[in-house]
Amino acid sequence: MWRNITPYLAKSNIFCIFVANYKAVYRMTTKIIGREKEQKQLLSLYHSRKAEFTAVYGRRRVGKTFLIRQLFENEFVFDLVGLANANTKEQLVNFSLSLNRVSTTPIKPAKSWLLAFEQLITLITNSPNERKVIFMDEISWLDTPRSGFLTALEHFWNGWGCSRSDIMLIVCCSATSWIMNKLINNHGGLHNRLTANIYLRPFSLFETELYLQSLHCDYSRYDIAECYMTMGGIPYYLSKINGSLSVAQNIDNLFFAENAELKNEFQNLYASLFKNHSDYIRIVEALSLKAKGLSRQEIEKITGLSSGGGLTSTLQDLEYCGFIRSYNTFGKKKYELLYQLLDAFTLFYFKYLAKNEYNDAAFWTNSLNTPQHNSWAGYAFEMLVLQHITEIKQTLGISGIQSAVSAWKGETAQIDLLINRKDGIINLCEIKFSGKEFVIDKNYEANLRNKLFSFKEATQTRKAVHLLMLTTFGLVKNNYSGIAQKEVILDDLFK
Repeated sequence: MWRNITPYLAKSNIFCIFVANYKAVYRMTTKIIGREKEQKQLLSLYHSRKAEFTAVYGRRRVGKTFLIRQLFENEFVFDLVGLANANTKEQLVNFSLSLNRVSTTPIKPAKSWLLAFEQLITLITNSPNERKVIFMDEISWLDTPRSGFLTALEHFWNGWGCSRSDIMLIVCCSATSWIMNKLINNHGGLHNRLTANIYLRPFSLFETELYLQSLHCDYSRYDIAECYMTMGGIPYYLSKINGSLSVAQNIDNLFFAENAELKNEFQNLYASLFKNHSDYIRIVEALSLKAKGLSRQEIEKITGLSSGGGLTSTLQDLEYCGFIRSYNTFGKKKYELLYQLLDAFTLFYFKYLAKNEYNDAAFWTNSLNTPQHNSWAGYAFEMLVLQHITEIKQTLGISGIQSAVSAWKGETAQIDLLINRKDGIINLCEIKFSGKEFVIDKNYEANLRNKLFSFKEATQTRKAVHLLMLTTFGLVKNNYSGIAQKEVILDDLFK
């Protein structure tokens, strides 16, 4: 029966939609861990039947290229990877080499980017593919000084690509600030020309757990959190973990052993993302010294960097890449922003690797449960929590309620995290990292009551104020634990 009705179904829109959805579902059963939202968005753009110009961006090692190649590699009409530290002539030669890999006739290197894109137009026009996917990776490297690359890209898209229904152009790079400034916030010929932009974030704890399981790493969630607190949710770093070793042994091998593979990763990371990367490093180093963050004026004073547009751009670039965040303290005006370090790997580097004073190949294993380790863990756990606000709201059952996240500092108390909700409640969040259930004793309860009282008195809020304890394993139930109206534990952050 199926065979008899297939010819009729093939002519119907319903059948076309069925086939498209089947292909999309099939394609999502690849080796990709997580990234479900991004996969669906990219596949929707692929099946859109109109011209699509998509930018995929995110920090180095986060898995941008892997995601795109897993989904579309067999669909590429043309793909190119820019050359690092190459001049315009070398980039054009590289472009022609990529053209020749898929062209049936030899193509000579063009003398300009305008001519190079004309060669690409010819190649695309002659392609038999129904959907013509063009992928340009590390596109920022192609934009060398005075090369005319951006002008040629603009002409290619505005003058030819955007009018076709069969083109999907995907551009990608780790230099997030380039994508933001040259494409997303472009005020010239490429203004509003992107049809989609996808920011690929580091893995969440949930995705990290899935990924480590795929690597046959049988770790507890406490162990996974420690991985996350040293490396962040960066797939490339996580891929180096050996499941036959403990987490502590892996950290020793990757960072403290004589030939540790990731010992020099920090310098490579910032140098690959930013020009004049020393200014960026000075800022994140300053931020690593204060968990709650610094004001712009404090950053200027500590780093010696002058105020002005240059500092503004540097701070924006760091925020675009997810290394830092800017936020308002509760009750303060917008211009009184604080800047806070968010990147776990950067904090880990400045706490343990920057001075390179450890000659112990088993330093991490030997330092567990020391005051130094516990101090770092408390700060790193705060950053981990800040990157899982969505999961916290889900646990509290307030995902659908509008809320603002901030912090607060008074004369005698400060709040780690504050969730100001539209339903008339403010959650004051106290974040505590511990290897076991956390104990609120008499003195600590008095400290928490002081925070609650100080906040209410200073802000004169009319909202209900609830204390939320965010801990690794929860609270020991005793005479003082009742001060917390709500609890969120580490397991909740894996949702």
